[in-house]
Amino acid sequence: MSYRLKAIAAAALSLAALAPTSFAKAADLPYKVKAMKPVAEVPFFFVIDDRVTFSWIPRATDPGVASLNRNGTVNPITAKQVYSFTHFDAWAYGTNFFTISMFKSDHNDPTGCGGPAGTCAGATEIYGLIRSTFGLNEIFNTHAFTMGPLHNVSFEIGADANTENNPLGPAKRDFVAGAQFAFDLPYKGYIDVAPLMYYEFSNHNNFLGCAAGGVPGVTCTVDGNTSYKPTWAVEIGYYMDLGFLPESVQFFSISGRAGFYGAKGNQNEPAGLLSGGTPTKVEINSEPIRLTFDASKAFMGAKYSHFVDTWVAYRYWQNKFGLDHANSPTCIGGNAGSCTEESVYAGVTVKF
Repeated sequence: MSYRLKAIAAAALSLAALAPTSFAKAADLPYKVKAMKPVAEVPFFFVIDDRVTFSWIPRATDPGVASLNRNGTVNPITAKQVYSFTHFDAWAYGTNFFTISMFKSDHNDPTGCGGPAGTCAGATEIYGLIRSTFGLNEIFNTHAFTMGPLHNVSFEIGADANTENNPLGPAKRDFVAGAQFAFDLPYKGYIDVAPLMYYEFSNHNNFLGCAAGGVPGVTCTVDGNTSYKPTWAVEIGYYMDLGFLPESVQFFSISGRAGFYGAKGNQNEPAGLLSGGTPTKVEINSEPIRLTFDASKAFMGAKYSHFVDTWVAYRYWQNKFGLDHANSPTCIGGNAGSCTEESVYAGVTVKF
């Protein structure tokens, strides 16, 4: 059952529990009302869903990070282990989603310990993301924003933050705000489309600092920090059970996501093009499809549906962090291929 359907089911149960109070006035009833048990309070959160995930990305990349193969060709590929915690909740006026992940790279994406090539430990990145929605149907107590496949329109806000201990020392901070349009799909599915304003107000690159000289704001920044221009974004997510399968094998679902983020200025903002940067490009960060097997339902019964999921997915990320994969000095030459990520990956998710 999808997160939205869980919320609807919980809300329906809550309304069912409250319904008797509408008819409990003795003067309006043709018969004597027996003593009734107090109605339980409706919980603040209709749904609380917490999960942990381990996944493995065999062909990940990091912008500006690559090594040389023995034949002299550039190798930008690094395998990453990913450990994630995800929280979702639904309440009377909307939803909250939060996830934090630790990406552990292999030796091809080193920490920068200063040792010979291939001897430094792989870098560790921490990435957090939060998104909250406020449904207009719920805020205005109406069904005006439900028509046909359109389920609801919501106001959405959120933020991202990361840090990584490789030589570049990135530290991204961004804010998003806009609308979300939620549509129903067959077989208890949904697709959400969110046009947003995206503002990456802070990031960091060690190579951009003025410690080695330069003109602050022109060829370098004093602390290596960057601050980009606000731009547009569109985030899309979907989920659908494969309900057309025979009931005996209805353990599979598909899901996916895609994020499109507009150009945000020179890659070394607020330093100018003289700093060696290039204009940023539209970033595409996507997982077009994930096939999930509900292992706990298959082996323990419907009562334990989605307590343990195993899955395989395809990941495509072009112009990572907005860097132009074809022209940015971070992405070409000795770092060729490091700003594009394309990989099949797999994982297991456990609900608790």
